[in-house]
Amino acid sequence: MPPITWNDFQKVELRTGTIVAVEDFPEARKPAYKITVDFGPETGLKKSSAQLTALYTKEQLLGKQIIGVVNFPKKQIGPFISECLITGFVQDDNSVVLAVPERKVANGVKLA
Repeated sequence: MPPITWNDFQKVELRTGTIVAVEDFPEARKPAYKITVDFGPETGLKKSSAQLTALYTKEQLLGKQIIGVVNFPKKQIGPFISECLITGFVQDDNSVVLAVPERKVANGVKLA
């Protein structure tokens, strides 16, 4: 990939949020959950479709703090509108390990 500039990186709104709701998403082509994340008072609640079913149960995700991209345009995924991207690391077997803060921080804090 070509290198990016600092200005390019600053355009990406990577913020902390806490998962407040997790639902099954049986209509998804690949196994996924419909997730609602609280990104704090400035950004609010955003929904995402996330392929996390291989490593995480709904109960394990609820209350977990994550890092998400909050300034992508909305994306239609089947009957669902995804409003953010929950970040993670895709392994060789296509399972996803969440990218999470090392310790709890306020929801909405921007990654620097």
